[in-house]
Amino acid sequence: MNRTILKFYLFQIIIAISFCSCNNNDTHLNDIQVIGSHNSYKIAIEKPLFNYIFQLDSSKAKSLQYTHLSLEKQLDLGLRNLELDVFYDPNGGYYSNPKGLEIVRSLGEEPQVFDKEQKLNAPGLKMFHIQDIDFRSHYLLFKDALVALKKWSDTNPNHTPIFILMNTKDQVIENLREPLPFSALALSSIDTEIKSVLPQSQLITPDLVRGNFKTLEEAILKNGWPELTGVKGRFLFVLDEKEDKINRYLEGHPSLKDRVLFANSKEGRPEAAFRIINDPIKDFDYIKELVAKGYIVRTRADSGTKEARTNNYIPFEKAKESGAQIISTDYYILSTLFQSNFIVSFDNDTFERIKK
Repeated sequence: MNRTILKFYLFQIIIAISFCSCNNNDTHLNDIQVIGSHNSYKIAIEKPLFNYIFQLDSSKAKSLQYTHLSLEKQLDLGLRNLELDVFYDPNGGYYSNPKGLEIVRSLGEEPQVFDKEQKLNAPGLKMFHIQDIDFRSHYLLFKDALVALKKWSDTNPNHTPIFILMNTKDQVIENLREPLPFSALALSSIDTEIKSVLPQSQLITPDLVRGNFKTLEEAILKNGWPELTGVKGRFLFVLDEKEDKINRYLEGHPSLKDRVLFANSKEGRPEAAFRIINDPIKDFDYIKELVAKGYIVRTRADSGTKEARTNNYIPFEKAKESGAQIISTDYYILSTLFQSNFIVSFDNDTFERIKK
């Protein structure tokens, strides 16, 4: 056998060994590191409205100047983390006709087509960023996004689990429509909509991870997270909120029993397992400590378009080094809204890897 052929076979063996080592039963869910997107559903604010907002508050406008591919296209690229914002609207129609459309008309422009199918009139959770001003979304209905995700997963059944952060939007903003509050009932509607689309077999739930342990935290600290091979093709949802909303979601469900979502609960609480620590520089040591103990942590490579405008990769490098399993970005592809060379990925333009 000549040297060239020998090198070829050696290379193939190395690749095979590497593949096996990344997919064997020693790899658990918290051993991977993935890159995902922030406000993953978002479509850019149209130019006349953006310019109007810029005149009122240039800093705020710049922080909103990003856009995303459809959820399916992001997953096709290899992203394995998404972030979805939902607004409560049990009767439908509450968020129809956002003010931004009239603002564009008042500027002498015709707004882009919006909600042609009148999706916003249907009852159920709506999905966009900020009522009245940043309302364009690949899916105006949360349920439509879930259907798209299920369809993609069914077509790609062996995919690495997809982590989905959920923000429940009810912040009152001056001069904008006041959102309906997320009561315990409203929070439960998230579970209801998810379960109406995704079967238990496509979910990683707190009950699945807790097993026979008394609390979820005890399970992840003593037993760890499931083996990766056993949870492929599934979704893991997380309630990304502060303590008051998490407590509402926990009512009647201690340690997230029978709930769909994990929660961003501080360590020491019975339901603690998944932590959202957004600053990988300031909280670098804290993230490393959490990861070492067995928690899954999400952090950010960039925020508010700042890093993309200054080509600042320091947060991304610290995020990788911290061991945080999930790193979110607005720039898995180059910006199309302003000049920037900033792009976030692992080696060879990948978005998931086994942690070193």
